[in-house]
Amino acid sequence: MSAHISNVRAKPDKVLTRIADYAIKYTVKSAQAYGTARYCLMDTLGCGFEALEYPACTKLLGPVDPETVTPRGARVPGTTYQLDPVQAAFNIGAMIRWLDFNDTWLAAEWGHPSDNLGGILAAADWLARRGQPLKVRDVLTAMIKAHEIQGVLALENSFNRVGLDHVVLVKVASTAVVANMLGCTYDQVVNALSQAWVDGQSLRTYRHAPNTGSRKSWAAGDATSRAVRLALLSKTGEMGYPSVLTAKTWGFYDVLFKGKPFKFQRPFGSYVMENVLFKISFPAEFHSQTAVECAMQLHPLVKDRLKDVKRITIRTHEAAIRIIDKQGPLDNPADRDHCIQYMVAVPLLFGRLTAGDYEDAVAKDPRIDALRAKIVCREDKRFTRDYHDPKKRSIANALTVEFKDGTKLKEVLCEYPIGHKRRREEGMPVLVEKFRTNLARRFPPAQQQAILELCLDAARLEATPVHEFVDLMVA
Repeated sequence: MSAHISNVRAKPDKVLTRIADYAIKYTVKSAQAYGTARYCLMDTLGCGFEALEYPACTKLLGPVDPETVTPRGARVPGTTYQLDPVQAAFNIGAMIRWLDFNDTWLAAEWGHPSDNLGGILAAADWLARRGQPLKVRDVLTAMIKAHEIQGVLALENSFNRVGLDHVVLVKVASTAVVANMLGCTYDQVVNALSQAWVDGQSLRTYRHAPNTGSRKSWAAGDATSRAVRLALLSKTGEMGYPSVLTAKTWGFYDVLFKGKPFKFQRPFGSYVMENVLFKISFPAEFHSQTAVECAMQLHPLVKDRLKDVKRITIRTHEAAIRIIDKQGPLDNPADRDHCIQYMVAVPLLFGRLTAGDYEDAVAKDPRIDALRAKIVCREDKRFTRDYHDPKKRSIANALTVEFKDGTKLKEVLCEYPIGHKRRREEGMPVLVEKFRTNLARRFPPAQQQAILELCLDAARLEATPVHEFVDLMVA
């Protein structure tokens, strides 16, 4: 005999309505947020174009059935694919995230808010091709809101400490903004959000030794595509689960969050997009970005004295030690781009750090592991405090090189990477050059120029229909 199921429906959890209220009702007024979102759009697409040079990424792309044709489907920029919005979201999301080169948000939880563009752009393009008058400004608005939902939830709530991957926040944020974009009612948006929380959540297994692997490069694509799927289901009137977070025994808090409710440091607005961190110079896990900058400065002083190096000390923050301080064998590119010792050794040796430097052809150089074995991390409590300080949000690292003869080089310190808000004036021209380089990987000169000119003209870009913008980027 089946158990009795009560027909009394609880009021939706406050977190669900708080996110839905923001996704549907909030009007973004920040010119700074829109300006940053435009750069974010350029950079995120550029990261995807670079990823298309890697067969490990491209083998995962395209339709599930190669013979599937979707004439009015969403296009995948940089390719010839035109797919249903769920599969298009996976394709775009996997490209974006593949090389660990898109934007970053660091707090109690970390993550990459531009991962949400996979679902946002796929849904917007799909809708536009069906007659909905969506413009690129609508995409930027959705990006700002997805950044905010993911980032504000991450400020005080650590999912990694309970073993969950941060892509849960991509799924939640994408679900909210895509459901609104699809024209879901308020209740349907709440239902979709409940589906995102009740869904199976990814473990961080694939980000840590001994299991570090390439799923970390497509996990966000999976999450943002799942969000599109859940939003579409909710649009049909599929029911939701109002106490998905707070239900005793069976809710998210009790099952997966050690019984603790989420904390909120601030209301939703446009704070996250305004303060997001860009990976401009190096495709490296963000906690190492300043360490790589330091290593680049030290390269001329170290490259001819490698055999004389006794020890290299990285003064760093707690999160870096917990996530990317790795000893022992590194089995693949996914392992290497989450090892701070590797990401410091390569620029010390070669004066560069590119996506190709994580591949086996470079990694087999015995000098890398020899140098890596001499690199140790030490936490600086001030760096850790400043990392969490909302007025600073530093990601500080400092390198000291000691030689066997007892001499040492003066410590090199970098507290804010070039992609930090405090370095926007310096960083944005470099970001544009990164985008220009990535356009050249996929398109002939005239097409590169047309895309770049449009992206640099804020008013014209925002007024461009989404499908016309995406059509510019068909390979």
